[in-house]
Amino acid sequence: MSETNLHDVAVLAKALITCDSVTPARGAVFDVLEAALLPLGFAVDRFVSGEAPDGPVENLLAIRGTHGPHFAFAGHLDVVPPGPGWTSDAFAAEERDGLLYGRGAVDMKGAIAAFVAAIPAQSDGTISLIITGDEEGPATYGTPAIIARMATRGIKPDLCLVGEPTSTARLGDVIKIGRRGSVNIWIDVPGKQGHVAYPHLAHNPIPPLVAMLAEIEALVLDEGNAWFQPSNIEITDITVGNPATNVIPGHAAARLSIRFNDLQSGAALADRIDALAKRHAPDATVIARVSGEAFLTPPGAFSTLIGDAIEARTGLRPELSTTGGTSDARFLSRLCPVVEFGLLNATMHKLDEAVAISDLEALRDVYADILARAFAEQL
Repeated sequence: MSETNLHDVAVLAKALITCDSVTPARGAVFDVLEAALLPLGFAVDRFVSGEAPDGPVENLLAIRGTHGPHFAFAGHLDVVPPGPGWTSDAFAAEERDGLLYGRGAVDMKGAIAAFVAAIPAQSDGTISLIITGDEEGPATYGTPAIIARMATRGIKPDLCLVGEPTSTARLGDVIKIGRRGSVNIWIDVPGKQGHVAYPHLAHNPIPPLVAMLAEIEALVLDEGNAWFQPSNIEITDITVGNPATNVIPGHAAARLSIRFNDLQSGAALADRIDALAKRHAPDATVIARVSGEAFLTPPGAFSTLIGDAIEARTGLRPELSTTGGTSDARFLSRLCPVVEFGLLNATMHKLDEAVAISDLEALRDVYADILARAFAEQL
């Protein structure tokens, strides 16, 4: 990539998309981003963390400047698998009728390209990019590993913008100031296998599992609050795996997914489900994995600044939202105020994912305005 096209957002987006970077991403896609950042004066730190099964994962931390306000941009270069059925190669970065097609176009290589293209030649502060290769995967050795590395170097941003695709109908109509937390729970109820004609010699694990799931389904965790919708529990799998019609199975299992607001905590929810399950089946095994806690960046100077920049460039005043799935903002919120803003999310994770070239250019301009305002206002 030559210096003459480093600030051409479409060229950089295409170069990133053409790299097959199904999670966990490594190698070529990071080469492209590093090549774009070095001529802009960034010190680029690329490192690999973790071991199987959740690693290894490549990450990138790029920093320019040592003084003034520290503005961070966070994102990910990994993408979900494209799957069959695309009109063109998912990594061909094909442009048709003003749209750029390819896996990662909106989630979120396009936003990374827009931010790099928005970086001014000079700035009155510090700019950093926190880029992982494992946001779409387990994320164990992704952004948390970058945060740990930053801590060892004494690096702490004042503000962080995450480039997730938050817009719904038009670029700039929604920004995220928080996210719900997530916990997945696996329940296994042991039984005693036996012939259905001799139930007294066996123990069927299905009735207690069904009973506990009915109680779980009836739970009302909360009613939500001013910024969050109610927490919800979804039963996502029930497994017995019994091929025989005349056998009482030896075990039965289920899986739950809980998305929760800031009235709850992952650990407390896991403990509650554990206690409930064991009332029905004392020997049940309950395993919980908390993917992240809920967080909220209260409306204030940072969200107002972003809203002002969006309105100045698009004419829209964005809605402040906490809806949707989790993102790496759940980790970054421990460092500083975090707001998410990016491209339209209509095609993310879908066949023929695409971004309008005009939206890439508009996002570049909004990001440039955000940077200018952040350094001018010394937030």
